[in-house]
Amino acid sequence: MEGAFTGFGPKAIPFLKALDFHQSREWFLENRDLFEKELRDPFGDLVDTLTERFAKAGLGLRGDRKKSLFRINRDVRFAKDKRPYNRHLSAILSPDGTKMEQGVFYVHVGLERCFADIAWWQPEPTLLLAMRKAIATKPDKFRALVAALKKNRLELETEDRMKRTPRGFEDISDPDLVAAIRHRHFYVQHVIDPAGIHTADLVDELVDFTLRAKPLLDWGRAIEGKVPKE
Repeated sequence: MEGAFTGFGPKAIPFLKALDFHQSREWFLENRDLFEKELRDPFGDLVDTLTERFAKAGLGLRGDRKKSLFRINRDVRFAKDKRPYNRHLSAILSPDGTKMEQGVFYVHVGLERCFADIAWWQPEPTLLLAMRKAIATKPDKFRALVAALKKNRLELETEDRMKRTPRGFEDISDPDLVAAIRHRHFYVQHVIDPAGIHTADLVDELVDFTLRAKPLLDWGRAIEGKVPKE
């Protein structure tokens, strides 16, 4: 039944545990109804409900209950790990509702952990260069972003940051700017208590996080708007 998000089913995480144990197409097909009822359909409701709430808040992020979800199946064509199924289910809401945009909301429900991101993840080279140049040439704006995030109890994550300063920025010496220019991604993260995924309160929690992360969206969008489309 499609509608407002009321929480993931009580067997959502147990289903993922069992699927990870079996890693079998036969088992998945036998239990597909459980997957749809406990996990996939509620995820669709979550995407729809967040789309409505994000629109009301003027956040410029939207999704579609079918197109926004990532598949539970893994792409194993070029992977050493040939297990056919993911240990999580996830979705993206973006400015145009596709998975191809930057400046997105990402939500992940999995065995290891549950979390949400506001992210500029692996921006294309021209956009990443523009972001780095913005840090170098307008440090006050970048520092204001960092301060705004800190005030909102958030900070830029450092995953996958370069060990050396990229070419063309060697003359930057301020440690905070050097560290920022080495980012390959610009994102903030909110950890979700797995016990909290089973009620409608999750929507308020995720809207609150996205509002607190809005300074990052605004900063990235201002830069992106000046980058020529390829």
